[in-house]
Amino acid sequence: MVALVTPMLEDGSVDFESLEKLIAFHIESKTDAIVAMGTTGESATLDVTEHCEVVRFVVDKVNGRIPVIAGTGANSTSEAIQLTACAKEAGVDACLLVTPYYNKPTQEGLFLHHQKIAETVDIPQILYNVPGRTAVDMLPETVIRLSKVNNIIGVKEATGEVERVALIKAGVDSQFDLYTGDDATAVDFILAGGHGGISVTANVVPQQVHDVYEAALAGNAEQAHALDRPLQALHRDLFIESNPIPVKWALSKMELVGEMIRMPLTPLSKACHPIVLKALQDAGLDLSE
Repeated sequence: MVALVTPMLEDGSVDFESLEKLIAFHIESKTDAIVAMGTTGESATLDVTEHCEVVRFVVDKVNGRIPVIAGTGANSTSEAIQLTACAKEAGVDACLLVTPYYNKPTQEGLFLHHQKIAETVDIPQILYNVPGRTAVDMLPETVIRLSKVNNIIGVKEATGEVERVALIKAGVDSQFDLYTGDDATAVDFILAGGHGGISVTANVVPQQVHDVYEAALAGNAEQAHALDRPLQALHRDLFIESNPIPVKWALSKMELVGEMIRMPLTPLSKACHPIVLKALQDAGLDLSE
């Protein structure tokens, strides 16, 4: 699943023409599902109206060809409910809800937050744990508690700690999905029993990422690692500055989107250009500075 960027015009407004091109690119490239308005989609700097507009647009243009998941998390429980309700109305297949950022709730607070959203909006929901960005870590025991809530169907675990797969799987039923949010460790995560991932790297090499995951899901460790090896520099260097700064620059080099990114993020530093470019070339893309 791709953690889709949100293309923007020079004035900072959403570039819907480029967004439509990106959707077509992913459907043609075997992307299995699109995650719109997640971290990579700059959800933190789009207001509620824009957020819902992007989700509706993606659902409309995908037109049922692959699943669409909407990022609808917020550090305000009421806002997360509003975004989730909007996404349901738009016709998404599921929602992805990041743990509340900045305000640092307790584990009980995390449980009550996600339980409240799930009980208020009847749509499949995926938990999203990314402590490196939120300053709060949803522990495996909290994930297990929340897995008992009817419409909470999985978790995106973005700590890079592969050992969490076994810890979570020990307490959830077989229908609960575990997705990685860490490209660098995705193969090991899936081989340990994970069910897939939501990928930043898939923005630029979706076909290759699909093939890596397919091999890992089939249990073919040697093939999965061999296919993933040329992508390791991308997994690393697409985070050389805060995501989605590098991936937006990479997509601009591929002439799929412009470089525009909303403040407080800024375009990729010039010193980083050759590093990301080499990673793209190592992955087999024929690009030049």
